[in-house]
Amino acid sequence: MAVSDGISPPRRIGLTMPRRRLLTHAVIFLVLVGLWEIGSRAGWLDPLFYPRPSNILRSFWLIYVQNGNVWFHLYATLGLVFAGFVAGSILGVGLGALVGFQPLVRRFIKPYVIVLEATPRIAVAPLLIAALGFGAPSKIAIIMLVCFFAPFINTLSGVVNVSEDRLELFNSLGAGKMQVLRKLVLPEALPVIMAGERLALTAALSGALVAEFIQRDQGIGSLILIYTRNLNMASAFACIFTLTIIGFLIFRGMEWIDNRIAFWNTEAGMARVGTKRALAFRGAHG
Repeated sequence: MAVSDGISPPRRIGLTMPRRRLLTHAVIFLVLVGLWEIGSRAGWLDPLFYPRPSNILRSFWLIYVQNGNVWFHLYATLGLVFAGFVAGSILGVGLGALVGFQPLVRRFIKPYVIVLEATPRIAVAPLLIAALGFGAPSKIAIIMLVCFFAPFINTLSGVVNVSEDRLELFNSLGAGKMQVLRKLVLPEALPVIMAGERLALTAALSGALVAEFIQRDQGIGSLILIYTRNLNMASAFACIFTLTIIGFLIFRGMEWIDNRIAFWNTEAGMARVGTKRALAFRGAHG
């Protein structure tokens, strides 16, 4: 017969903290939507500008399932977003690394980049359209311009602010420039660079909408203009909420990629990689 000391192990009561937080946000969201629906039905909100949430849900069904007209525009917008993001990131990270490594280049290039950053992007968009014409090239150029600055500034900051003590240590050991780049600069600057990439990809969606609002040929932005011009506000809200969901997924996806690439920047990442390496070592050595 087993003997018990009268102390039972603690039991988990209720929901865990992440689930409780998720449930709280879900309740708040449902309350707000319910108040919106009640206010619209009671006449407190103008249904022309604030359509009922039930009508917006019906519009989701219409544009995605019954009519399916949103898919072509959605693919067009996402294609522009990722093309402009890749081009802007390559230019921003490459130029930022060059300017950060070369003080002479930084002295001449940085002021012009700051002036360009201070110029509103929407003012430059018509100039790009005039130079490149209507179509995908000018749209990608607008998105690339929007995505350029965050990677450039963050890469420049990460390269310039490398630890002086570690840099002197590498130089005293006779490390070459490529070794300093691979072993010191990139590991230290990568978390900052990834933060810039996260901001750039989120901004790329706004840049695509600006380009589509101007050209009005295809894309979610042009579809929103068509619905608002026809006073179909429920479908316009459905498109806007689609962009909200996409923006949220993009941001969370970039956070996940950031945690996987720059894993040493967080304790959870270090623990995850350490566990994987320990398991791999045990598997290799029996």
